[in-house]
Amino acid sequence: MKIKNICCIGAGYVGGPTMAVIAKQCPNIKVTVVDINQARIDAWNSDDFNKLPIFEPGLAEIVKEARGKNLFFSTNIDKTIDEADMIFISVNTPTKTYGKGKGMAADLKYIELCARQIAKASKQNKIVVEKSTLPVRTASAIKSILDNTGNGVQFQILSNPEFLAEGTAVQDLLDPDRILIGGGSSEKDQKAVDALADIYANWVPKDKILTTNVWSSELSKLTANAFLAQRVSSINAMSEICEKTGADVREVSKAIGMDSRIGSKFLNASVGFGGSCFQKDILNLVYIAKSYGLNEVADYWEQVILMNEHQKNRFSDNMVSTLYNTVSGKKITFLGWAFKKDTNDTRESAAIKVADNLLNEQAKISVYDPKVSEERIYTDLDYLNTRSSDENKSLLTINKDPYDACKDSHAITILTEWDEFKSYDWKSIYKNMQKPAFVFDGRGLLNKKELEEIGFVYYNIGTGN
Repeated sequence: MKIKNICCIGAGYVGGPTMAVIAKQCPNIKVTVVDINQARIDAWNSDDFNKLPIFEPGLAEIVKEARGKNLFFSTNIDKTIDEADMIFISVNTPTKTYGKGKGMAADLKYIELCARQIAKASKQNKIVVEKSTLPVRTASAIKSILDNTGNGVQFQILSNPEFLAEGTAVQDLLDPDRILIGGGSSEKDQKAVDALADIYANWVPKDKILTTNVWSSELSKLTANAFLAQRVSSINAMSEICEKTGADVREVSKAIGMDSRIGSKFLNASVGFGGSCFQKDILNLVYIAKSYGLNEVADYWEQVILMNEHQKNRFSDNMVSTLYNTVSGKKITFLGWAFKKDTNDTRESAAIKVADNLLNEQAKISVYDPKVSEERIYTDLDYLNTRSSDENKSLLTINKDPYDACKDSHAITILTEWDEFKSYDWKSIYKNMQKPAFVFDGRGLLNKKELEEIGFVYYNIGTGN
């Protein structure tokens, strides 16, 4: 089965970059990304490649190379579905905000809408690929919808979760640790698996292409994110013990990371993890465990989330207590708003929670982030419904220049590990701040000795200061 035409429903953080890389690596396949959001599609089609809706190092260059040749972005969903041999579903699966499973279960309404639209628009047999992160056994629900509401068309359902990390997504796609494809056991299902594997085989070594049953594939994505988040919460828990005992969490992290059984990745203490996946997927895992009566399993994974929230809260609490138990009316500079460097994604960013806590204390916050828009920052705060939009704008301002953001500030806090922060003229920044001048480094990014020699009072997570 040779695939000549691919459709991807959803032009977000997974769909856009993944399809761009497939188009680049498979010039003989037509790849079309569709979305109901006209503004998002217009941004993908923009002549200004600095205005793509997603910032990822290397992505603009790939889109520029492939777009208009075999990579297209469109809102003509039905026509694109009908023409495609293979359809990737890459829409949001947010945590439910209503009904049964509220606050934990994945909301699958967009997945179901996709399945029904595929069934309605398809006039020939299709391979449908789950790209979104989904609960175990979602494939059977999609298959049921397609088989019972279609036009007599046969559908093969595959699971192909993405393991890319924001900030390194393009490199992760070009040189993945593995490609996971889950499929059924029938002959037709296996042909569908082979067809998808053949696409990736254009640039991925075959020994990195792993095939499993559908359920194992669906659960593997949730498990991977849960394990990674668990490591972050584990080292953050140790960072609090280090602060009380005088140990240094960086030294502890290095020592344990040299153990080949543990490894060094995801052992950097910080103000907490963020992003679109970790919290959502763990909550989904907790809900699945509870739905099967596995309460001890659910409690275990839920603690990872609780520890992450605790880390954010104790970071902001420490700022308040260090600044003489009040930040009311004091200017606090936030360097960074994105949840990590090299992305403009702010979903579940630690900066949002820390800012909300400090605004509750009537702090005056000034924010600088090299990639996050002013509109996005205010939207993040307004979404919390902690205070009115007008109050948020009166207490928090956004600067396009980091030195202006820091001027007359009582304290600076590092919330995103942007590399440019390390190259700033910190002597000049110190000179223009209120004294004593504080730096609260939530990412362990800066050099403690250098800043203290300048005159800063420097706090770094996980050290006994």
